[in-house]
Amino acid sequence: MDKLNPTTQTLYPVILPVPVEVLDYTPRERVIFLSRHARVALRQSAQISGVELGELEKDEDGVPLPKGGQYWSISHKTHYVCGVVAPQPIGIDIERIREFSEGVFKKTASEDEWSLADMKTNSLMSFFRFWTAKEAVLKATGIGIRDLLRCRVYHIIDDTHLKIQYGGKDWLIEHFFYDDHVASIVKGSYRIDWSVNS
Repeated sequence: MDKLNPTTQTLYPVILPVPVEVLDYTPRERVIFLSRHARVALRQSAQISGVELGELEKDEDGVPLPKGGQYWSISHKTHYVCGVVAPQPIGIDIERIREFSEGVFKKTASEDEWSLADMKTNSLMSFFRFWTAKEAVLKATGIGIRDLLRCRVYHIIDDTHLKIQYGGKDWLIEHFFYDDHVASIVKGSYRIDWSVNS
């Protein structure tokens, strides 16, 4: 039975840890492994959702193509990967919360956007919430990072939800925090049931 339909409205994003030995791979080998491992997370999401994805393909711009009426999104970083399937365009992103250059703030959001966040006591958390939320929206639209500043945070609802305006539409985002990482997903009207699997 297909769990991803309008009557259930639940998405099942899956996060998988990356084996420690992958750190010893060459950069090229690591990228190949992480991409494949993220697809393992995606297939687990599909299995939990009760859907069959089949062969996964992307268009000439690298945008995931829907399969059997199901859309999909993956993300991979050094320590974790994630994936999710959905009956509508979807985006997911994961990042490790870490120090970085101050100049990246201006490239990610406007001063008006940053004024919504707690920049005095938790600027790193705020940055990665904004970054991953925008990445999730841009993945869902198939646009990519070039529109990062056009994708605007306009309301922080609570510690795990915020709203973005992009492309003439409002986007509700949900965050999940785990082991110094934040994952963001386009929530819309769905319930989100996160899984961290080994």
